[in-house]
Amino acid sequence: MSILEIIKEPWPWYVAGPLIGLTVPILLIIGNKSFGISSSLRHICAACIPANISFFKYDWKKESWNLFFVLGIFFGGFIAAHFLSNPNPVEIAPELSEKLATYGITDHSGLVPAQLFSWESLLTLRGFIMIVVGGFLVGFGTRYAGGCTSGHAIMGLSNLQWPSLVATICFMIGGFVMALLILPYILSL
Repeated sequence: MSILEIIKEPWPWYVAGPLIGLTVPILLIIGNKSFGISSSLRHICAACIPANISFFKYDWKKESWNLFFVLGIFFGGFIAAHFLSNPNPVEIAPELSEKLATYGITDHSGLVPAQLFSWESLLTLRGFIMIVVGGFLVGFGTRYAGGCTSGHAIMGLSNLQWPSLVATICFMIGGFVMALLILPYILSL
């Protein structure tokens, strides 16, 4: 198996997890930097919107490394999607495939189901809730929790921060409630 074939396959948790976990000590050792993605939106707004808003009045240039990090994630995702993607359909458990078929979700050819995440589905109630309302709730929750899942669950827990533990527990409870109680109702719309 070539290196390119290995990169195209899903990596097991015992490889991917430690690689993600190593970002924390690397960022701390190299430059005493915190890992997190959601703060980059604030930095972009502070750089691009010269308004008289106190929330955006800070030295965003000190955090410009974060913008390069996010830019690297964007280009890395682009490269992975266009040059390193596995051409085979996403493999999901047969039981899940049968359950999703009851909701009309049968296309598993992309990374996400086209019946849920496409321009056509955006014009349906189900698609609007999944894309627009879901996106708003993620943004609101990130701001309300003072950071995103990567910032709290990876960086905050590694630094033994109590607020990050509380936020991560709430993220997990919210995910379970969404997946088990709310999502089936939305999918049946």
